[in-house]
Amino acid sequence: MTQPQPTTTPQLAEPKFGFNEYAERLNGRAAMIGFVLTLAIEYATGQGLLTWLGLQ
Repeated sequence: MTQPQPTTTPQLAEPKFGFNEYAERLNGRAAMIGFVLTLAIEYATGQGLLTWLGLQ
């Protein structure tokens, strides 16, 4: 005899750590902000980021 299939999808709690949708969204936004700030620093100083940081 076969088991009947469930008719509803269980609502599982979103994990608080690890690779979840919120963490990935936050990481993407932080990367975009960092990239834009890097471009702004290069434009304002007329130097590349490594030169501005004193690494080149």
